Amino acid sequence: MSEQNQNSTYNQRKTFPGLGVRQQGAKRLDFVLAGNSFEPFNETDIADPRDRAIANRLISVALRRHGHISFVIEQLMQRGVPKRSGLFEAILRIGLAQLLFLPDMGAHSAIHLAVEAAKRDQRASRFDRVLNGVLRQAQREAARWRGLDNALLFPQWLVKNWTAQYGEEAVKQFGKALIAGAPLDICLKDEKGPLRDELGGKKLIFDSIRIEKREMSVVQMPGFESGQWWVQDVAATLAARLFDLKKGATVLDMCAAPGGKTAQLIKAGYGVIALDNSPGRIKRLEQNLLRLNYEADIIEGDAKNFRPAQKFDGVLIDAPCSATGTFRRHPEVLMHRVPRDIKGRVGLQRQIITNGVDCLKKGGQLILCVCSLLQEEGEAQANWVLHNFPQLRALPVTLGELGGLSGAIDRNGWVRTHPGLNMGPDLSGMDGFFVARWILD
Repeated sequence: MSEQNQNSTYNQRKTFPGLGVRQQGAKRLDFVLAGNSFEPFNETDIADPRDRAIANRLISVALRRHGHISFVIEQLMQRGVPKRSGLFEAILRIGLAQLLFLPDMGAHSAIHLAVEAAKRDQRASRFDRVLNGVLRQAQREAARWRGLDNALLFPQWLVKNWTAQYGEEAVKQFGKALIAGAPLDICLKDEKGPLRDELGGKKLIFDSIRIEKREMSVVQMPGFESGQWWVQDVAATLAARLFDLKKGATVLDMCAAPGGKTAQLIKAGYGVIALDNSPGRIKRLEQNLLRLNYEADIIEGDAKNFRPAQKFDGVLIDAPCSATGTFRRHPEVLMHRVPRDIKGRVGLQRQIITNGVDCLKKGGQLILCVCSLLQEEGEAQANWVLHNFPQLRALPVTLGELGGLSGAIDRNGWVRTHPGLNMGPDLSGMDGFFVARWILD
């Protein structure tokens, strides 16, 4: 056996602390790079809580710093990532994430474990020396790469779009928000009880509280299993609060899963019909409502052509969109969205809106919301509604209805939140959302 083959066999058998975590992390990141959503490792995936935390941290930073890491790779690899190189890119990105942006985890282990992980992947193993060279060069120039402009974190088409709509300063704040990630916002079923103190939460508005730091998973936190609260970003809570209907009124939640807005509507005393077209998402909706001990009439159906037996006092449309407003929680949306996709989503939204109007009683209220930071999916859609449905009359949102979030209401009475919105220390930092409201005359 040649020396090269002997070394290869040895490396395949020898193990190193932390190597398995990098290998699992690379596989999960490779799955995300292929266009899928990131699902953090849970207890079933990685039993050891320390290893699980390390794996999730490595991938999260690699995703949050995706734009910076892409720029580094472009500068250090003139020919780009080798084709048909297996897990090479994912291993490289995790290595660069640790080396440049997680200095507390050690530069030596970043390089060593990345190279060892590459050696154990059939396709990536051919490029282990290339990987080693790129990481070592990045280490030598670390100060340069750590000082990159945050505008590089986002695709340039989004930077251009957002700068035009929100301004340069807001986009700078977007970058800071992406790197920092999002805290945990939750809605309490009973905001007057002692649970907020037990959770260590800070009051936001209405029944929302924020938990900045936690030592346990969501399902282990006080009150979760007994259904005393649900997870929902404070910006996502605004739409369902804006119905001005009598208790017992019927509301159609047209794109209901996973159920945060459905829960809000039930808590407000409305009779809720929750519609969704995904069996998997409906199952999650059912589980969430069961845990909360809330009841709704759940229907599997297509929001574009759902035909109810009777019309509703209210229709809530949380329309399918680019989800660009959720980048603090789901940074992978930034790499998965391209301009050509937006037109198709806008068309789908208009089909759902048209059907939603048909589902309204006379005097009924329509609320449209999207977790998008793109004007095409928010403000432009609201203008389209105004020009195409003369039977609808705008119902501008007032300051009192938003608990003092004056900066979130524009001159049309529409709601626009974003991660750069400066609402003071207690309310700064929220997802990007757009909300508009009408009544059927």
